[in-house]
Amino acid sequence: MEKESNKPDDEIADIPDFQLSAGLRGFQSLYFLPGPFHELSFTPVLLLVVLFFSSLLLQGCTNDLDDPMPDRALRSEKTSDARFNIKPVALQVVADGFVSPIGLVAAPDESKRLFVIDQIGKIWIIDADGNTLPEPFLNLSDKMVSLNPSYDERGLLGLAFHPQYATNGRLFVYYTAPPRSGGPVPDASWDNISRIAEYRTSHANPNQADRNTEIIILEEDQPQANHEGGTIAFGPDGYLYISIGDGGGANDVGPGHVEDWYPVNAGGNGQDIEANLLGNILRIDVNSGSPYSIPSDNPFVSKPGLDEIYAYGFRNPFRFSFDMGGSRQLFVGDAGQNLWEEISIVEKGGNYGWNVKEGTHCFNAANPLQVLTSCPSVDALGNKLIDPVIELKNWLNPTGGRATTIIGGEVYRGKTIPGFHGRYIFGTFSQTPTSADGELFIAQPAGPHLWSFQEIHVDGSQEDIGYYLRGFGKDLEGEVYVTASSVLGPIGNTGKVLKLVLAEAAKKNL
Repeated sequence: MEKESNKPDDEIADIPDFQLSAGLRGFQSLYFLPGPFHELSFTPVLLLVVLFFSSLLLQGCTNDLDDPMPDRALRSEKTSDARFNIKPVALQVVADGFVSPIGLVAAPDESKRLFVIDQIGKIWIIDADGNTLPEPFLNLSDKMVSLNPSYDERGLLGLAFHPQYATNGRLFVYYTAPPRSGGPVPDASWDNISRIAEYRTSHANPNQADRNTEIIILEEDQPQANHEGGTIAFGPDGYLYISIGDGGGANDVGPGHVEDWYPVNAGGNGQDIEANLLGNILRIDVNSGSPYSIPSDNPFVSKPGLDEIYAYGFRNPFRFSFDMGGSRQLFVGDAGQNLWEEISIVEKGGNYGWNVKEGTHCFNAANPLQVLTSCPSVDALGNKLIDPVIELKNWLNPTGGRATTIIGGEVYRGKTIPGFHGRYIFGTFSQTPTSADGELFIAQPAGPHLWSFQEIHVDGSQEDIGYYLRGFGKDLEGEVYVTASSVLGPIGNTGKVLKLVLAEAAKKNL
């Protein structure tokens, strides 16, 4: 099958900030954003970043973050000391040869097909026999903004099948299209368009989507090349949920980042609910309206705020998922900036804090490596700023951390791994920007406070998965999959789909 990567684009000289998190972002925001890296190649930039932050962090460690809530911070770290009674697991290769697979979605029919979202614009099918079909189900690469092969957060980011897909053939995608003319402010241009579009499966071939059936559902202008969000999924209520980041850059400030009610941090889109759809989880009804309608119980219907918004206060909610069992909760992974990564249980109308807070801590836009001594606990509407249920230290955290960004995962509802049922599996992209060493974790859901979690050691001892962890997925039986690759950017063919299995079962299949 043909799975070549995008060719380098000479027109894109800049390298956007590190994957959904802080790796290159602080360095860029201090020196380069919004201008391009005209003379710097990718490898020297990363070396400069590491050297710069190493010296900065050594200088800043004496402040010890001045955290006004040390007890809570300690409790957050202690959650990682939990020990669950689980058997050793392994990651079994299901398919490979992809470029940058960022997620996997099962078709809600009887075909047992798995659909792989490749960031370069292609959706691939793994059939019931485990074979990857030679032609993509859908190729949108010519409709997207050109990607930077060294690193990019744009591209084909999401796929959702209609709940009645088996009979109506409807599917929805999230991709980043070329920008329209103009910009957020004079002398600034838009970077791309976040586009949600509908397609139909071909009547002649169920393994092909019909490109001629595209209907553009929703678009939002993006001022920068990072923080696109990107997940779309149907909830248990039948509505389509969409995650969109705060617009990019750093600190939620700059061109395209509006003023909000909290002047201390000079913005921005995460807390604003009236100027744009950035920094939010959206909920729309694609079963009525043209091209959609608004659920009557969305939180800002008939009151100030954009009707599409379901929840707000997010930085870059890259991956989210609904639990397919239990109370069908919505789990959202939100990438932190310099100190804290987080997972939240998201509810209608909730404000999840950014950029007033980063995780459970008061965010400081003027100095992102040092928390503020205090910040509001409610917003201008009287809504409480909701803390995450999982908090993990970013690799730039002066007190020690090893997560470049958090990757939201799945609640395990399968039957093949004892001890995993009902627990939430998530991960990290990598431990540094230049190392393919993402990690897996498992958490025990336990109410609104910070949850216990522990690392999953693959094969009982391996402390990382040996790849950049890009996303998760699940099949209709609730078994969990990981999508990963060996290189940072959308280039090459090292992308794999891996299934989480019992280690003893994996050995029997060798």
